[in-house]
Amino acid sequence: MYYAAIKIRVSISSMHISYYAATLLLMSTLCFIDDASSNVSMESSSSLQNIQPMSQKETPIQRPLFDDISPHNVTAVVGQTAILHCRVKHVSDRTVSWMRKRDLHILTSSIHTYTGDGRFSVVHPENSEQWDLKVEFVQKRDAGIYECQVNTEPKINLAVQLNVEGTAQANIHGPPEVFVKKGSTISLTCSVNVHSTPPSSVVWLHGTKVVDFDSPRGRGGISLETEKTESGTTSRLLVTKAGLSDTGNYTCQPSNANTATVFVHVLNGEHPAAMQHGEHGAGSKLAAWSWTLTMAAFALSYR
Repeated sequence: MYYAAIKIRVSISSMHISYYAATLLLMSTLCFIDDASSNVSMESSSSLQNIQPMSQKETPIQRPLFDDISPHNVTAVVGQTAILHCRVKHVSDRTVSWMRKRDLHILTSSIHTYTGDGRFSVVHPENSEQWDLKVEFVQKRDAGIYECQVNTEPKINLAVQLNVEGTAQANIHGPPEVFVKKGSTISLTCSVNVHSTPPSSVVWLHGTKVVDFDSPRGRGGISLETEKTESGTTSRLLVTKAGLSDTGNYTCQPSNANTATVFVHVLNGEHPAAMQHGEHGAGSKLAAWSWTLTMAAFALSYR
């Protein structure tokens, strides 16, 4: 009996141990499954966070380039201001500079000037693509090639030729003296050799007074035509039904150039050799008339 009781107790103890072992095993398994699920969930979440929509991807950086629409040849007159144009797209953190080609001298870099010649500066409105070189009081020695540069790799550049003309000067076509018949039309044409900065106005003077061509109290019959082109500015003065009072100096006075003057004679008789024909005075006929007068005086001296 005693041994039988011991066997029963041993069996019961073994059953308790097996029950506890099974319970521990089950709990460990559940914990492992829970941890694994958490890790999978975290990894999935992390992976989803790293996936970005295609629209949010960064666009590639665009390289700087010249907006090549500005003239590559600029003409200025001595004493005036010249503007050399340069427009650069997508500058980003790059630097735009201007260099004088003949001596490789850097004139400007970004908005800063690197020359002791204060006539040079850069025109760059904030946040704009404009990087123009401004040259004030242009001199003959300023003529040549200038380069607008961007410090990319490799470097890009745009060359601009600056041409410099002599002092701005008006010029009246024809001889310095013009002869017209009373009642005919005085026709005077003035040209101005300013290309980069055309004159804002061209005024004609008769003597010291401005020719008044649109005043109701004026003589009437006066017209003025002004044309501005790439080759310069042309002004044409027409005075119809010329009278003796229209005789005198006529001066072409541009707003930004030296003046030019011609003397008009209105004759009260027929002198074909001295008449103005068309737009220009007849220089050769004037010379012939002068020669005739000279010969007549010479003949009279021998009487």
